[in-house]
Amino acid sequence: MVEATNARITPGLLARLREWEGRSEALTDDVTPAPVRALSATLDRDDADPAPGTPLPPLWHWLYFLPRHRQSELGPDGHARLGGFLPPVPLPRRMWAGGRLQWNAPLQVGDAIERNSRIVSVTHKAGRTGDLVFVLVRHEVRNAGGVAVTEEHDIVYRAPPQPGDAVPPPQAAPGESAWSREIVPDDVLLFRYSALTFNGHRIHYDRQYVTEVEGYPGLVVHGPLIATLLVDLLRREMPQAKLRSFSFKAVRPTFDLHAFRVRGQPSPDGRNVRLWAQDHEGWLTMQADATIE
Repeated sequence: MVEATNARITPGLLARLREWEGRSEALTDDVTPAPVRALSATLDRDDADPAPGTPLPPLWHWLYFLPRHRQSELGPDGHARLGGFLPPVPLPRRMWAGGRLQWNAPLQVGDAIERNSRIVSVTHKAGRTGDLVFVLVRHEVRNAGGVAVTEEHDIVYRAPPQPGDAVPPPQAAPGESAWSREIVPDDVLLFRYSALTFNGHRIHYDRQYVTEVEGYPGLVVHGPLIATLLVDLLRREMPQAKLRSFSFKAVRPTFDLHAFRVRGQPSPDGRNVRLWAQDHEGWLTMQADATIE
């Protein structure tokens, strides 16, 4: 394993990184009730105690197949050092940029599950603030009935900010919504979600590190947590709906310095829901679309 070094992405380096395309791994796990119970509490839900056969809510499969790296294998940012299944992109900032999911059947508490993952592509883009490398990973999650969830996971690697870097202009969130819920992203919420997903990335809980080393103004709210809160808003407003597909894209970081809002607007026919998150200034931070039945 190697450390991120903020190297320039040359054509030769990109070619070496693309050698990871097609690599795969398979992990197994069991849908145990304790993480379900704990995430329900973290999201401030009043759910019944999960029993064998209880359907796993959408996106809650992220509570399973957790990282297994030993403490000695972690880098200074709390992530695993580069190498292994993911390509060793030598850029220090690694973020979950978005994803697309489809549900064929529900996972259930008590299921023995398997996740098969494959690296689909490694691409490079020269952005306004330097090199960006995008890694697309496709997952299939199976239980005894076959493939229950398919997921495409977008990961972006980028260089740290430099003095004088251009700041991308913010995008205003939509003005009206049928649903809205305020979220207070305090230290405890971020810590609990990091613990539940065994996420050691220090930008979510180490204020000194995130401000002095990574240069952010505050703790960064997890992208998957915001996506989960968007789906949770849909579940609160339409508890009988079955989610068939969900796509989301992180637009702008959300920090723990202010409350933010998750909002939603169903289509007239009730089959689609537009969802988004916005910060305290009304800027769009995540956008998403859901298909339901």
